[in-house]
Amino acid sequence: MAATPPFKAGERSRPTGLFRTKSVEQSIRDTQEPEHALRKELTAMDLVVYGVGVIVGTGIFVITGTVARSYAGPAVALSFVIAAVVCALAALCYAEFASTVPVAGSAYTFSYASLGEIVAWIIGWDLILEFMLATALVAGGWSQYVVSLLDNADVHLPGAISGAGPGFSFDLPGALLVLVLTGVVVTGAKLSARVTGVIVAIKVAVVLLVIFAGLFFVKAANYSPFVPEAVPSPPGESAIHAPLVQLLFGYEPAKFGVMGIFSAAAIVFVAFIGFDIVATAAEETRRPQRDMPRGILGSLLVVTVLYVAVALVVTGMQKYSRLVEAAPLAEAFKSVGHPFFAGVISFGAVVGMVSVVLVLLIGQSRVLFAMSRDGLVPRGFSHVHPKWGTPARTTVLTGVLVAIITGFTTVNEIAEMVNIGTLFAFVVVAIGVIVLRRTRPDIHRAFRTPWVPALPVLSALVSFWLMLNLSLETWIRFVIWMAVGFLIYFAYGRSHSRLGQGIRTPPASLAP
Repeated sequence: MAATPPFKAGERSRPTGLFRTKSVEQSIRDTQEPEHALRKELTAMDLVVYGVGVIVGTGIFVITGTVARSYAGPAVALSFVIAAVVCALAALCYAEFASTVPVAGSAYTFSYASLGEIVAWIIGWDLILEFMLATALVAGGWSQYVVSLLDNADVHLPGAISGAGPGFSFDLPGALLVLVLTGVVVTGAKLSARVTGVIVAIKVAVVLLVIFAGLFFVKAANYSPFVPEAVPSPPGESAIHAPLVQLLFGYEPAKFGVMGIFSAAAIVFVAFIGFDIVATAAEETRRPQRDMPRGILGSLLVVTVLYVAVALVVTGMQKYSRLVEAAPLAEAFKSVGHPFFAGVISFGAVVGMVSVVLVLLIGQSRVLFAMSRDGLVPRGFSHVHPKWGTPARTTVLTGVLVAIITGFTTVNEIAEMVNIGTLFAFVVVAIGVIVLRRTRPDIHRAFRTPWVPALPVLSALVSFWLMLNLSLETWIRFVIWMAVGFLIYFAYGRSHSRLGQGIRTPPASLAP
């Protein structure tokens, strides 16, 4: 077992009240309980593969066409840059926490150590929503590409089982994908990393093909205007679908223009979800203090370059108003008379998005596992499988739930819900960095976020600004989800919390 990072004297926690905190040392000791300990099998390369594997996916293969056509036009490339800057600020905060508290749970665990149990519960409940919906989102996008590939081969799935029927419709391909990958995740982190590595190689090759092959078909006229003039929302469109910032400050609901770029950034933000997934694997990493910052920051840099390049190419190949939302890259090549490239892209998308679903399932199960180990949800879900060393119960539970969500929802219905959950987590983690610097200055930090508190404050502000650019409908759904979470916490979590009951794992040297 890897050595616990050095700490100076001064372990402290607040054991009572809603804002009781769990010390960093106690969090690490909890990872040493035999029945609740995950195996340390991942290396720095595995983390990079996880990061790239989960970030490069729906953002390139699906979301690009949607936001270019409906919100930003060719300026969607700027939307990706804005979203990347927000993520970079948050990534620096995540890197400090992940190297200081190398425990499963990501933002949930970080909040428990800095802001208190009630905040940790809120963010954990938020992450459950984020990861479940993100997985369903990607699985739904994968299904759309499968249907497109089958159509090209003159094989047509009935609408009732393809998720595209006029009446009742169940997305069977997407649901089956989730269930199969759930089985892979259950069998071990190392196997998941190997499968992801193969898929990532194929996926990145396809993305590079899109960039370099597409350059030959770019027309300058398609970039004009680069920032389309703002147009009012359709008269019949309800205010509930308008960005909250427009309603708060009296802006006339509109699409495109400068505000369209920010609205698009708030939506394409889902494309960057991934480096926080890397943080959920901290407990299973052999050298987390060194490797977590590398995995988080390195993967974010690579995918930002790929995203901006693809956005510029696809909007240069085909006029943004004619992009097809379901499979924009493949259809762009069809529009210039190259169906072969369209087929290759669809194949790459089908293969590539598999890794996204796989890694998201890992992140989802680890958050629920961490909450269960702390007693906030039933402890039975934190038992580790004796053979595979994975939280099999939580993995199966979340896999089945995500399969059901995938079957009955569409990509457009859940994209914004994923984003608001992620952005909220970013705000909390940024504040947590500032708080833990003040309450525990003695802790050894292998990576330190620069310019504290200025950078975390900026990170929290820009993340909240993007939250305001999401629709009022999304905010209403988010508030309802949070309200349900509060009810569950006060009905069960607060009274069953191990910290609240005074249950502490003794140091390894004293444990039987």
